[in-house]
Amino acid sequence: MTSKQTDTGNQTRTAIVTGASKGIGAAIARRLARDGVAVVVNYARGRAEAEELVRSIEADGGKAIAVQADIADPNGIAALFDAGEKAFGGIDILVNNAGIMKISPIAQTDDAAFDTQIAINLGGVFRGMREGARRLRDGGRIVNFSSSVVGLYQPGYGVYAATKAGVEAITHILAKELGARRVTVNAVAPGPIETALFTEGKSEAQIEAIGKMIPLGRLGQPDDIAGLVSFLAGPDSGWVNGQIIRANGGVV
Repeated sequence: MTSKQTDTGNQTRTAIVTGASKGIGAAIARRLARDGVAVVVNYARGRAEAEELVRSIEADGGKAIAVQADIADPNGIAALFDAGEKAFGGIDILVNNAGIMKISPIAQTDDAAFDTQIAINLGGVFRGMREGARRLRDGGRIVNFSSSVVGLYQPGYGVYAATKAGVEAITHILAKELGARRVTVNAVAPGPIETALFTEGKSEAQIEAIGKMIPLGRLGQPDDIAGLVSFLAGPDSGWVNGQIIRANGGVV
């Protein structure tokens, strides 16, 4: 079986990657394209970055399209599937990567910050999983994103951690619901990854201190996570289902 085959035929596999215009999402899109997967590069606001990523993938011989959609919108995920099916014929892989993080003590968290994180981090992933359950081809893959803050219970991460704990719960459940169709459902829970989402609002000293806390002695890089997603999205992970993989350098 080559990287361009599904477990049911010789057709090129297709993936939707949400929040793929930058950071971990962009690294995942590039890696899947190198694996021979056609990629729907989703973005909410980063149109220029998404289109540049598509050009880069195409220049390397891959297939990709950029599609704007807000996953907090109830119609956003369906639009991504519509675009992917129109361009490539069907969807085999869904990577629910998009998310936001607003850090503040619970007593100081306003309703807007709560509602936004719930809408994107939990609501967007739920709707993605629901659409994937209905429209992924048999033998497909769903890869959700949690976080290693689930289990660390650090002050300031209350709402964010709660959204990711919810993602983990529905990952376990959907894995059981889709097993008969050989669609696997897993989640990646990264530790500190050197992206804007992580570094924003932190001083250089804080970032350096966090890096030193990691047993492997460094912050993670987007490609560290992209390689794991490549495995979970590929043929070698067919017996891995309903798992939460904490890719964090051993910090937890």
